Amino acid sequence: MTDSTTDTVNENVSPTERLSEAGVAIWLDDLSRERLRTGNLAELIATRNVVGVTTNPTIFAAALAQGDAYDATLAELAGPPDGADVEAAVERITTDDVRDAADVLRPVYDATSAVDGRVSIEVDPRLARDTEATKSTAVRLWETVGRPNVMIKIPATVEGLPAITATLAKGISVNVTLIFSIERYRAVMDAFLAGLEQAKEAGHDLSVIGSVASFFVSRVDSEVDKRLKAVGTDEALALRGQAAIANARLAYAAYEDVFASDRWVTLEAAGAQPQRPLWASTGVKDPAYRDTMYVDELVVAGVVNTMPEKTLNAFADHGIVLGDTVTGRGEEAAATIAAIEAQGISMDEVTAQLEDEGVTKFEVSWDELLTTTKTGLDSAGTAGAGNR
Repeated sequence: MTDSTTDTVNENVSPTERLSEAGVAIWLDDLSRERLRTGNLAELIATRNVVGVTTNPTIFAAALAQGDAYDATLAELAGPPDGADVEAAVERITTDDVRDAADVLRPVYDATSAVDGRVSIEVDPRLARDTEATKSTAVRLWETVGRPNVMIKIPATVEGLPAITATLAKGISVNVTLIFSIERYRAVMDAFLAGLEQAKEAGHDLSVIGSVASFFVSRVDSEVDKRLKAVGTDEALALRGQAAIANARLAYAAYEDVFASDRWVTLEAAGAQPQRPLWASTGVKDPAYRDTMYVDELVVAGVVNTMPEKTLNAFADHGIVLGDTVTGRGEEAAATIAAIEAQGISMDEVTAQLEDEGVTKFEVSWDELLTTTKTGLDSAGTAGAGNR
């Protein structure tokens, strides 16, 4: 086969197909009832190679604030005798959406032997520093959704780590979220291994326990770039847009290290799935950068990239897949981080700040979700009273 023939064949394969063929699982970082009832999610599975969905409080707050897709549920919840508690209403709305999305993705889950076809739902972010409440809420959400392909999102705070272990130990799949630092990521992987060891001891089927570790990307560049601009030297400015990808590549090197250990080999022999790295926050925030850079530059088999629809569509249009852009680049990534720190920027300080800000942002979004739901319940209740 000639090179020109190869090029023609390649041109007939979409960028999302190439990404999937390279071993990257494409998940959609969005969910709404409108997306479900119009069949849009099923369409993205068919045309954009989407094999999973992630959600968070910000996504649900935006979904509930738009359109009329939730009106019937709000009217039902606002009905007699006393109407629903606002927090109970939020849980009903979000778990219903996640359950329906899980049903749409169930064929993918079955076809991939429980690897993909996953839908994530997050524990109330106000519990991020409360281990026991996170543990009990995770179990309740798992039981309420009632689908084997759901994942419970638990933040990688210090208090979240034992909750991650305890949840996995019960045979519940976990998406660990808000990971920024390599040190914390190693602690997350340790919590995962401990959870699976306990699940094995309890007699759970390890082959159906899924887990991903959501390592946030673009937010790292946003904060580091701001600090580099404050330094203002040519050397500092030349490093802009490099921290996030370097940090993620170092995370992958840590993943390779941990999942080559005897501890993991023992679990794998018992049927366990690895905890895949998941690249989160992949929408580019600086318009000066290529809008698909956090996908193009993080291609490696066995990872997940969860994208907002804008990024997914951009990648489908002009994404680049040039093979593995991650493996073997740990030393190069470490040199980049060292150069940034030589400018007086502490990555430990940056990642600690981003974790705190991440928890706070999700708490704010949760409050917005509660407020929007209450407004909807009040409106539905008033309308219902007028019709009685």
